Formats: sequence, C-alpha cells, structure tokens
Amino acid sequence: MKKIIVTGGLGFIGSNLIDLLLQKKYFVINIDKVTYSSNFYNTKEFAKNKNYKFIKCDINNKKINNIFNKYKPVCIFNLAAETHVDRSIDDAKSFIYSNILGVYNILECFKKYSLKNKKSKLVHISTDEVYGDILTGRSDEKYAYKPSSPYAASKASSDHLVYSYVRTHNIPAMVTNCSNNYGPKQHPEKLIPKLIYNIFNNKALPIYGKGKNSREWIYVKDHCEALLKVFQNGKIGEFYNIGSNKNLNNIQICKTLLKISNKINVAKNNVKIKFVKDRPGHDFRYALNSNKIKKELKWKPKTTFEKGILNTFNWYLDNKKYYTSLSKKDITKRLGNK
Repeated sequence: MKKIIVTGGLGFIGSNLIDLLLQKKYFVINIDKVTYSSNFYNTKEFAKNKNYKFIKCDINNKKINNIFNKYKPVCIFNLAAETHVDRSIDDAKSFIYSNILGVYNILECFKKYSLKNKKSKLVHISTDEVYGDILTGRSDEKYAYKPSSPYAASKASSDHLVYSYVRTHNIPAMVTNCSNNYGPKQHPEKLIPKLIYNIFNNKALPIYGKGKNSREWIYVKDHCEALLKVFQNGKIGEFYNIGSNKNLNNIQICKTLLKISNKINVAKNNVKIKFVKDRPGHDFRYALNSNKIKKELKWKPKTTFEKGILNTFNWYLDNKKYYTSLSKKDITKRLGNK
C-alpha cells in the first residue's frame, strides 16, 4: 500500500484531504505539532483506521528526516502553516517560524530523501493571497506576487523557497495556490464558521468595514480533489491555481447564512449584521484564473456554492460539540485590530 504524508493534518484542509486519501486506499501519516488550530475532533472518524497514523511533530524538527526515511512516502502534502491574517497582524513571529523556517526544514529533509526515492513528490499548498489585491480580472500563475499581510508574505516566501529548490537541487515539487476554502471542520476564527457560531448563539455577525471585500470561495472537498490531481498528474516545478471562479462579498455570505438559518428556524432573535473597524492592509478582492489546472489536469470544482454552504451549515449544526472542543477565546476574541 502506497504511503502519503500530510503535514498539518489536524487542521481544516489537512483533515479533509486525509479523509479523501484514505478513501482512495492510501496509507496516510499525519504530522502535526498540535496548536490552537489543530483539533482531534477533525480526525475522530478515521483515527482508528488501520491505514492512518498520527505523529506529533513540528515541521521545524529534524525528526522529519527520520519520518521520511521510515515511511518512504510517495508524496508529502505540506499543509502545516499558520494561516489567519488577523493573527499575523498581531504577531508575525510564529508565521515566519512555521511558514518559512518550517518549509526550509522540509525542503532540506526532502532534498536528501528524494535522492534515494526518485518517484516521491512534494506538493506545497499555498494561497491566492500571495498575489495581493486583484481589483479587476483574475490572477494566473504568471501574475507577480504582491502580498499585503505578514501571513501572505510568509506564504509567498515559502513558495519562492520551494521553487528555488526545484531549480537548484532538482527536487520533485509543485506549488498550489488556492482561493478561500469553506466547509466542515474549519476553525471559527475564519469568517463562515464564526458567523455560523454567532447565529447558533444569537450574537451579532461582525463584518469588517462595509462588507464589500470580495473573495473567491471553493468547497474544501473540491480543493482536496484538485490536490490529488496535482500529485498524480502535475508537472514538476509548476504552480497551479485552484479556484471556483465564484466570487462573493462578505455581505452576500452573511445573507446566505441568515437565509439558511431562518429557513430551518435556527436563528433566534433576528440576528443582525454588525459592521466593525476594518483590519489594517485589508485586500479588497482576490480572484484566481484556474484555467491551467482545468486544461492540463482535467480538474474542475463539482460543488456549487449553494450546495456547499448548505452542507457546511448542516455539518456545524450536527457537530455543535466541535465548537466546545475549542477554546472560547479563540472563537470570540477580536484579532488584527491594531
């Protein structure tokens, strides 16, 4: 049975990816250092699967080299990262540590490992935020990087590091840049699960500025299918944008969630939108051109936003214990308000 390593597998996208890989009959090793955004609730459905193993380890640790050599994975999906923009505004140090130095350690370990295991691949998962504000049109893979936040800058740095190791050391690696994900198991520091939490708890729905900031939204399971395609058929050294071509602003997201909650009578005293002070350096719009992965790897998103957001709402409704598995201050505390 072929083995795959997923770093950051206790997180949102990582745990959904592991679920897909197990369905595809891979043996999956989950490496996670267990931070506030890690959650064993995310892996409870497959924690006892004989084809799944969890290892607590920081990607900065030299043990990564031993793990590679012991399990001999055909692929490493690197999703371990600090991800929340607001936290990077408050303190960027952990972002530099995980997103740059951690990736450097993975690259050094993989450089040695891939010399003996030439068929293995590294897929480094990044973000559309590296391109910065896209006020018109859509950014393709040749678009210049112009990150606005310390988070986006740390991810841009990691992307450049990966590409430099491909060019300099000939490592078999690829980079993916994805748009905003939503779906089951996402930490409520992010917009959609935070709004759902507030709806469940009869709290106002906080929206930055005027709520017009536009994001491209993709259902997490579609993103995971794309990552599998990149591993299976992607070209070494290439970057692949992964998006839905579906942009919505924060007001539209709020209204959609309120409409769902009203339909099933979840919202209590007519929960209202509350506009709050915008965060510094807030990009107005992200939008990806994903034609490359669609044409070259024959991938396209399967889930409409209407279906995906309903699935997401229902998952949190059926898994209210998810919220209780987290620190309350991590759900409710306002960050990035300098």
